[in-house]
Amino acid sequence: MIKTLHKMGIKSNHMYVAGICSVGLAFASWFASKQTEHAGLDRADRWGIFIGEWAPTFFAMGVALRIEETHRELEESEMETFGKSADMRSRTHAGV
Repeated sequence: MIKTLHKMGIKSNHMYVAGICSVGLAFASWFASKQTEHAGLDRADRWGIFIGEWAPTFFAMGVALRIEETHRELEESEMETFGKSADMRSRTHAGV
């Protein structure tokens, strides 16, 4: 999935921004629910927590995309340094 997102042009910075925005959106939804709904503080808390749970997912995807970007950069620099020879085996970088 991460490789597909990377191929689609989604960068790690996009996911980091989405994570930060979801924190702001969680606060905004909590505040709006508290002010406009008559269901009480419990419902406002549920809205805030529901949207607030998105942030760690976005940040984790950002880290995974950063690893993918680093892996691709290392592969490209390796190809430039060593050339594209048929007998050269592919290396892995730091377990990635």
